[in-house]
This record gives sequence, C-alpha cells and structure tokens, in this order.
Amino acid sequence: MFSLALVLMSVLASCGYKGPEDLPKYKKKFKAQISGFEAQKEKANDKIADGVARLSTIQDALANASDTDKEFKRVYDQWNKVDRNVKGLFKEYEELREDAENLFTAMETQTEGLNDANMRNDLRQALSKSRGDYEVTLANTEKAINKLRGVYDEAIDIIKGLEVAIALGQISQITDGLKSIESRIPNIMAELNRTVADSKELYEQRMGGVGGT
Repeated sequence: MFSLALVLMSVLASCGYKGPEDLPKYKKKFKAQISGFEAQKEKANDKIADGVARLSTIQDALANASDTDKEFKRVYDQWNKVDRNVKGLFKEYEELREDAENLFTAMETQTEGLNDANMRNDLRQALSKSRGDYEVTLANTEKAINKLRGVYDEAIDIIKGLEVAIALGQISQITDGLKSIESRIPNIMAELNRTVADSKELYEQRMGGVGGT
C-alpha cells in the first residue's frame, strides 16, 4: 500500500508536477530541519556538559582565584554560551514540529484532490500511518525537550542566585544543585538522540523516494 504512495509521488515529482502545496519544497524543508535539530542538539550537548561542569566547580575556582569578580565573569560568560545553545535547540524543535505538520498537511491535501477513489483511499491509509508514527516520535521529543526545559529553568534560578551566594560566601547549596542538574543531562540528551534517530529513520524509510533528495 505504501509502495503505491511512493510510486505515485515519485512519478509526480519526476514529471515536474507542482501541486498547490509544492510537496518537494516541504519535503526538503523537513529533511533540512531534522538535520538542523540534530546539529543544534550536538552543540547544546557540548555546551551544557562543559558549562554546568564549570559552574559545579565554581567553589574551588573562586577559592583559588586572585580576582573573584573576574573569575565569576569568566564562568558566567561560559554559561551564556550554554544559554544561547539551549534556546537554539528549543527553537529548532519548534521548527521541526512545524515543518513536519506542513509536509503531512500538504500530502494529505494533495491526496484528497485525486480523482481515483481507490488510489485516494490507499494513500489516506498510508499517510495516516506515517503521521501517526511520527506523532509518537514528536511526543517523545517533546517529553525530552520539556525535561531539558525543567533542568534549564533550575539552572537559571541557580545562576540568578549565584552572585548573591558568592557575595555571602555560602555557595555549597548552589554547588549541590548544579551537580544534580549535571547528573540528569546525559539521560535527557540520550533521549533526544533517540528521537533524532527515529526522525531520520522515518524520513529515509518512508519519504526518501518522494521527489528526489
């Protein structure tokens, strides 16, 4: 059944057919967004691991620093890199979800315009299954993203209190909180790795033959 969908769409694309939704364009954007999300995830992973580790050892760093203000700024600047990359990952996820919706909607709209009832029904079923499968992947991605948001919000609170804690000389609680965050990040990033792999698999197995690329 799904092979019929691939054959039909490949033929339409190879003939230069452009429907009102322009399927090749949406397909290309979806593929690019999967790659963009994966790349941003790797950037965020590197920055989080390094940034939180630096924050977690700030007590020792400050104890040995000749200029605590300068040391604090250095660590805070490192955190800003974490902040930018995590926010970038959230943005990439929203765009991934949007591009997936655009692609499936375009395919469904074009399918509904077919005159052949049997072909239309076959394509409906194939598209329904593909959309359902990818919605599971998106749901899993969203769960991992929400976990990361939670850790991120905790870290922001710690950062806000860090300067005060340093001024008071009471940063043990800050340090413990950051170690808790640090211990949870690898599992969250592993979950995101799995969802990226699932997205790529769905694309390659079910959409790789649609319109080239």
